Amino acid sequence: MKESNEEKSIVDAFDRGELRLSKPSEAEIECIKAAARNTFKKDKRVTIRLYDHDFKGIQKKAMEMGMPYQTLISGIIHSYVEGDLKMKSAK
Repeated sequence: MKESNEEKSIVDAFDRGELRLSKPSEAEIECIKAAARNTFKKDKRVTIRLYDHDFKGIQKKAMEMGMPYQTLISGIIHSYVEGDLKMKSAK
């Protein structure tokens, strides 16, 4: 991956000794730990009804990807919410 000009200037400054890393405070460490714990915490359960054809298709895709179908469904929903997946426009 190619560095941007800004990234290159930061790395160069660090290499020249112009930048120093600082140790995070205990409060910062706790904040980071809490964010990490909450990032992957799945705390909502939902029930949905699917067409049998769609369910079997999801199971097949998940098996091909080597993951549980629930994980695939969750990933698809997450990608959509984050804007990585778009619905096809009706024509």
